Amino acid sequence: MRTIMASLALGAAAVAIGAVPARAQEMHHPMAMGEPMQGTILTVVSEGRTTRTPDIATISAGVVAQAPTAAEAMRQNSAQMGKVIAALKRAGIADRDIQTADISLSPQYRHEDNQPPVITGYQAANSVRVRFRDIEKSGAILDLLVAQGANNINGPSLTIDAIDGARDEARVDAVRKARARADLYAGAAGLSVDRILSISEGEAPGSGPMPGGYMMRAESSDTQVMPGEQDVTMTVTVRFLLK
Repeated sequence: MRTIMASLALGAAAVAIGAVPARAQEMHHPMAMGEPMQGTILTVVSEGRTTRTPDIATISAGVVAQAPTAAEAMRQNSAQMGKVIAALKRAGIADRDIQTADISLSPQYRHEDNQPPVITGYQAANSVRVRFRDIEKSGAILDLLVAQGANNINGPSLTIDAIDGARDEARVDAVRKARARADLYAGAAGLSVDRILSISEGEAPGSGPMPGGYMMRAESSDTQVMPGEQDVTMTVTVRFLLK
C-alpha cells in the first residue's frame, strides 16, 4: 500500500509518497474479517472559505476622573459612568449588551529630585464593554457617549452573529476542494478515488473577531464605523483511498 499526502492550504500543494504497511492502516479504517486494505491512501489538507459582513461591533467605553482624595475620585467617576450607562440605555442598548469590564483606583504622584514621591491625588477609571447589534447606529452612539463624559474609548471589535452557518459553508467548501484535489492526484497517478477513509477539521487562522477603527468625516464630527467584510475559514484533513 502507498500513502500520498497533499496540502491545499493557501492554494499550495505538496505530495509525499512512501511505503506504508497495510496492517498499520487498519488502525484508521478497520477492514472486515481482518482483511488488509488494498490501494493507495491520499491525505489532503484543504482550507474552505466564505465571506460575511460583520453585524456586531463591541467597544470598550470608559470614564477617567481625578480628584484630591480617593473617595472624591470614585464619586466623580461613578457619576460620570452613570450618565454614560443611562445614555446607552436611552439609545436602545439592552442590559445584556452592557458589561462592566474594569474598575480601578490609583494614586497620582509628584516626583522631585532626591525626594520621595508625594501623592497629589487619585485617579479612578471605570469601563464597560458595549455590544452594538446595529453597526450603522454605533457611530452616532459613540458620539453620544463622548458627549455624556466617556473619555476612554477602544475598539470596535467586529464579529459575525450567526457564525455557525458561515462555518458550515466553509466546511462544505473545504471538503469540495479536497475531493477535487483528490481526483486530480488520482488521475495523475492513473488511479481513481474509491472512498473517503476519514475527515477531521480545525478552524483556520483569521476566523476570529476583527479589530476595527473609527473614521472621522472631514465635514462633521460624526463617527463612522465601517464593517467591511470578514473571511470565515475552516480547515479539514481528508484521507482518501485510491485504487
